[in-house]
Amino acid sequence: MKKIASQIASPLLPIWIALCVMLLAGCALPRPESSTLYDLGPLHAKQGTTLPALPPISVADIQVPAWLDSTMIFFRLDYANEQQPRPYAQARWVMAPGQLLLQHLKSRIAQAGGVVLPASDGAINIPVLRLEADDFTQYFQAPGQSVARVGLRASVYKGRILVAQKSINRQVPAPNADAAGGVKALAAASDAVISDLIMWLNTLDLK
Repeated sequence: MKKIASQIASPLLPIWIALCVMLLAGCALPRPESSTLYDLGPLHAKQGTTLPALPPISVADIQVPAWLDSTMIFFRLDYANEQQPRPYAQARWVMAPGQLLLQHLKSRIAQAGGVVLPASDGAINIPVLRLEADDFTQYFQAPGQSVARVGLRASVYKGRILVAQKSINRQVPAPNADAAGGVKALAAASDAVISDLIMWLNTLDLK
């Protein structure tokens, strides 16, 4: 009986050995490093003190192009192929750019003493601000030189009537030619765009 059992088991022995080797090899492989997460940073009181307080306004979700609607941090190599957006491999946003911009915009308006209402509330006679992000990218003009560009298109509606439209764009040099430098520059460009947006809104009749 033992001879028969050994004859049956012997063909399986190489398979078991191979499985053990594969398992051991898998344990020995290095695990991929986790991505570094970034946001636009905390608000600083001194940056909001000179902004005007806005009357109540509803702010809709910011619309972004499909390729920007993710947590990837994108850059372009203008000197190689400026038509190709490239994501950093080990760096990510904590939220998609549209959500980051919306969060900072609402915080800036509130910090300046304004009132922000969700567009979903459907408040009567409250103007609605609708935004589209045209750009939120780091651009390399040379291997060690880059800038961050943030662009928004703003539309203000009262009911179904368009009150005003404006495109706002800002560009800020990156302090370092890497993801961390790009994030700092994108945060600074975002703050500048948001400040310009609030100053523009203050010139409109929002009451």
